[in-house]
Amino acid sequence: MKIHILQHVSFEPPAYIADWALAKGHELSFTKFHEAFTIPFPEDIDMLIIMGGPMSVSDEDKHSWLIEEKKYLARLISKKKKVLGICLGSQLIADALGSRIYDNTEKEIGWFDIEKNKGSGNKLLGILPNKIRALHWHGQTYDLPKRCERLFSSETTSNQGFVYNNRVFAFQFHLEVSPSGLKNLIEFAGEDLTDGKYVQSPEQMCSNENLFAESKDLLFKILDYIELAEA
Repeated sequence: MKIHILQHVSFEPPAYIADWALAKGHELSFTKFHEAFTIPFPEDIDMLIIMGGPMSVSDEDKHSWLIEEKKYLARLISKKKKVLGICLGSQLIADALGSRIYDNTEKEIGWFDIEKNKGSGNKLLGILPNKIRALHWHGQTYDLPKRCERLFSSETTSNQGFVYNNRVFAFQFHLEVSPSGLKNLIEFAGEDLTDGKYVQSPEQMCSNENLFAESKDLLFKILDYIELAEA
């Protein structure tokens, strides 16, 4: 597949996603908004992946490229391309599908459980455990867009993931982050680590490297599914 990645900041790269693509022999291209980039974006791709970032979907006055990014995302969804959004990427998908994005009641930063929606008939959930310990780094959430199916929830965030037409997937959580990637998040976004019921310390987040291996394994299963998924 030809996979195009929208990367918003240097410290939130595709990481394990890139490992999967390399292992599968897929072709990767990038738009890196933190560097010089070119518009228009490529259209002759099979899959779009939108990474996270510290900005908000509404920060168009600070990051004018968000305007063009949103148009591009909406265009690719209408062209029935496969799309995967992570954290900010999932919020951009929700926005493109007409949903509102707003501050959550609590920040969610650290390793917390998500549970799959047992009422969902999406086949992706059949290959995943009922409960997943996932890494989170977000303070905003969104309403479930119309015509979408909720896939995951956590104790503090109802909409941790959803799917649209079995080809557009949005995940609020991070399975792609490596140990070094988490250290970069802590270094460059450490101001987010305020007191909160669902905010872990850097020591807590970095204490169990087995969680990264488990995340990578689950991510590969999810990407394998999306690769072959049909609407």
